[in-house]
Amino acid sequence: MRSEFLPFTRPDVTDGDIAEVIGVLKSGWLTNGPKNAAFEEKMCEYTGCKNAVALSSATAGIHILLTALGIGPGDEVITPSLTWVSTANMIVLAGAKPVFAEIDRDTMLVTPESVEACITERTKLIVPVHYTGVPVDLDGIRAVADKHRIPVVEDAAHALGTFYKGRHIGTGNTALYSFHAIKNITCGEGGMLTTNDDSLLAKIKMLKFHGLGVDAFDRQNKGRSPQAEVFEPGYKCNLTDICAALGFSQLLRINQINARRTALARRYRELFADIEGVEPLHDPAGYDFTHSWHLFVIRVTSDKISRDAFMTRLKELNIGTGMHFRAIHLQKYYREKMGFKPGDLPATEWNSDRICSLPLFPAMTTADVEAVVTAIKHVLAHA
Repeated sequence: MRSEFLPFTRPDVTDGDIAEVIGVLKSGWLTNGPKNAAFEEKMCEYTGCKNAVALSSATAGIHILLTALGIGPGDEVITPSLTWVSTANMIVLAGAKPVFAEIDRDTMLVTPESVEACITERTKLIVPVHYTGVPVDLDGIRAVADKHRIPVVEDAAHALGTFYKGRHIGTGNTALYSFHAIKNITCGEGGMLTTNDDSLLAKIKMLKFHGLGVDAFDRQNKGRSPQAEVFEPGYKCNLTDICAALGFSQLLRINQINARRTALARRYRELFADIEGVEPLHDPAGYDFTHSWHLFVIRVTSDKISRDAFMTRLKELNIGTGMHFRAIHLQKYYREKMGFKPGDLPATEWNSDRICSLPLFPAMTTADVEAVVTAIKHVLAHA
């Protein structure tokens, strides 16, 4: 057993990151200001998207996006059930209905076929998820969406640094990124919407800050316009410059961060090649991609131990784990209020019962990875 606990994740914060935040604290401008502008510009440069808007969270982003698109009562939004609950919650709070697309059992990604099977005359939006940092088949889903004239917004919470057929995800659609503390880069809390749609950009900027006709920070006037007035009721979803400074500094290191995560993930894969009782995710076939390795997920397939007991035993051996995610459609509210039930999504439910996220963060060593796998072998052998 390890002498020290190995957490599931740990933010990669450097002295340079800390210096950027201290610079903001000394600047006299703490809220949405020049660091937000720099962060947005760097995000556009990295992803290849035309526009970016920094937000207080990705959840705030889906909230105001649904408002901007006019999605409400009677509308349906397609997304997977195996994702974080915020997307489905925001759809419900908008008065619309989440429609859960089935995932591929091996890759845990929605497919063009599973998305198309969910489309009705009430479908107003498709939100595919690049789960763990692997891109969905964007060309296939885009073809389905175009056929039915439905917009696509990519859930890229796991996918900064994910490339599909040589281009960064999100370049053909609107995308939402998360900078929560466990993500590949972090603001502590924060998010970013990227889009090539200028009219949508203007709407999002207005809604993120009380519905005012200008952003909180005017890039021309270097401050807030005193003539700003409400165009329509909006929200308070802007990111502070304190958070943006951390995100900006980390974004400068994204290639280094992801390269380290990739090296650790490859070692995991090598070590799991001949272990029975656990099964890593499979790569999708049919297109080239670059994995950002936000998560390393296995499925506990042994018939001698449950996933929950497996995680408990690893914790006793000083190995932290996570679970991403419990299927939304089987959670209390969605069962009791919306009528979802076991059996609706067999592949989703099979994975939801078995998935376990292993430690993966840049400060880990190869020896840490080997210790995790050794502990897993011990748990399986004594199940």
